Amino acid sequence: MKPSSSKELRQLRALAHALRPVVTVAGNGLSASVLQELDRALSDHELIKVKVSVGDRVQRETVVAALCEHSGAQLVQRIGNIATLLRRNPTADPKKSNLLRAKP
Repeated sequence: MKPSSSKELRQLRALAHALRPVVTVAGNGLSASVLQELDRALSDHELIKVKVSVGDRVQRETVVAALCEHSGAQLVQRIGNIATLLRRNPTADPKKSNLLRAKP
């Protein structure tokens, strides 16, 4: 489920720039409640930021990979301890989606 082009990826990064993290993974790691909140946030928003405040770089990469695998989302970008994830909602009306809508 990769973006179809580098242009689409740039647009997703631009959209995510103004977002604040809606899910935080901290000391308890990937608990059931964190995974439920991640799933709910992706269903509601499609494009979200996740703050991963665990361990060192390798541990953060492992947690982000596990988040993507569990949720079926794709990693758009990761900067420091903030990861941007995308999971398109197949039940949402594409005409109402704000993602990648052409600017006038």
